[in-house]
Amino acid sequence: MPLPLRTADLPGVGGRFRQQPEDFVVHEIPAYPTTGQGEHVFAHVEKRGLTTPAMVGAVARALGVRDRDVGVAGMKDRHAVTRQWISLPPPVAPEQVLALALPDVTVLAALRHGHKLRTGHLRGNRFTLVLRGVGSDGAARAEAILAVLTTPPGIPNYYGEQRFGAAGDNAARGRALLAGTSADGAPAGRGRRDGRHDRLMLSALQSELFNTWLAARLSAGRLATALAGDVLHKVGGGLFVCEDPATDSERLLRGEVVLTGPMFGAHMRAPPPGSPAAADEDVVLAAAGLDRGSFARVARLAEGTRRDATVAVTDATVRSIDADALELCFTLPAGAYATTLLREVMKDSPGPADPTDTAPDPTDPTDPTDPSE
Repeated sequence: MPLPLRTADLPGVGGRFRQQPEDFVVHEIPAYPTTGQGEHVFAHVEKRGLTTPAMVGAVARALGVRDRDVGVAGMKDRHAVTRQWISLPPPVAPEQVLALALPDVTVLAALRHGHKLRTGHLRGNRFTLVLRGVGSDGAARAEAILAVLTTPPGIPNYYGEQRFGAAGDNAARGRALLAGTSADGAPAGRGRRDGRHDRLMLSALQSELFNTWLAARLSAGRLATALAGDVLHKVGGGLFVCEDPATDSERLLRGEVVLTGPMFGAHMRAPPPGSPAAADEDVVLAAAGLDRGSFARVARLAEGTRRDATVAVTDATVRSIDADALELCFTLPAGAYATTLLREVMKDSPGPADPTDTAPDPTDPTDPTDPSE
């Protein structure tokens, strides 16, 4: 479904994206520094034209360790130049890692650390993107859009197309699982070695419902307007329920709190029954033929949580690099999609998404993107 934009009233730059890997550069921002001591080795790795699992597999084979013992904080896009940290298990030594010579993989640093790198152990990602064919006024248009998006509440935190699979049918498969069958009509879960596949499909359904809720909230002009019963997230703190919409709306506009949306599940923190916020969520469920009890039978695989409805865009810059191309630089927190910001800037589709371009949300237990599991 088309997802509304926060800057729909501003003209986009159009253009083309990802004409070559160097047009999409991603630097992972770690959650903490390496200590220089410990049994594990943290390696800072640059890859080009590879998925994260492919890079991990190449490094693991070269060092004689299992793929699953290599830790990563998040997946990075194939069609890009990306820098991220990985961890290697003992008895691998930093010198072995620095000596690696692999196609399209460069080890930039290797330091000891006390534990394995886990999914979500990143603060965010720094993006440098090149858009081509934007016209002479492209930079001015991009600057006007970013001037809006860098003020609270930020950009709508939609899940990108990557979340829904290469064929875009993962959410439908999740809906079939709720009905007790797989997508092909067979009883769900029988014969599987584990629930990882089912968890992925159910997560896609939760993500689709979240996007539907967020699109309705934005269309109604209430992205920075609190409703009674809204579950809000204090920046740097925890969740709380809105009891004073006027006061909390002011806090939303100051960036002190963030609206959260539903990732439906048996253990999700829901707005109080009968509140305006609960009514909005019930409308989304009803439109999908579901209710708040629908996820009960899959509670182990789809626990439910809250997801920030918006994310802050920081350190954003625009630079013209020739007559019809511009460079965008910006930082997003973990779990946010660069393609969401690109939709706002381009106003046209940024092109097909790579299904491996996922950044796990460290607050989201439904996010099944850890290849080390």
